[in-house]
Amino acid sequence: MIAKGFEVLIGDANGADKAMQKYLADKGYKNVIVFCMGGTCRNNIGNWQIKAVTSNRNKKDFGYFSTKDKEMSDQSDYGFMLWDGRSKGTLNNIINLLQGNKYLLIYFSPSKKFFTVKNASQLENLLHKCDPITVKQFNHTLHIAERLIAANTQRQLNLALSDKTLQPTR
Repeated sequence: MIAKGFEVLIGDANGADKAMQKYLADKGYKNVIVFCMGGTCRNNIGNWQIKAVTSNRNKKDFGYFSTKDKEMSDQSDYGFMLWDGRSKGTLNNIINLLQGNKYLLIYFSPSKKFFTVKNASQLENLLHKCDPITVKQFNHTLHIAERLIAANTQRQLNLALSDKTLQPTR
């Protein structure tokens, strides 16, 4: 990405966002835009340009910060994620990108491997590598199957989402 001069859109959260920001800053990379809520960044290590996102929510909870993430996914062409298999925010971003029919490259830290995700079936395969209880919790709060079905990210979703942990909740 650096060698090709890609514009990098990145969040401001602690964790993977901050680690990636540190990496880009250490490399002296300038083509970065940091997405922040209300114009106040939690992290902007490289003092890059910011994209201020507003929300009608007052409470600084998951819904508040996911507004920023949705805006970032809407403006991106594709995604590159670092995911530990436990971060609900990262999974939500993955789903946002799939809903926008955008491809992702995910570094899945539990297996120390990269995965390309282009559709619901490939996401399902990755979710099978996660703790089943965690996946159930993800589906309960993020409504994975419903969102992917609504987005029609794959024509044969009925086959890809056959696992009970990914069935739409009612």
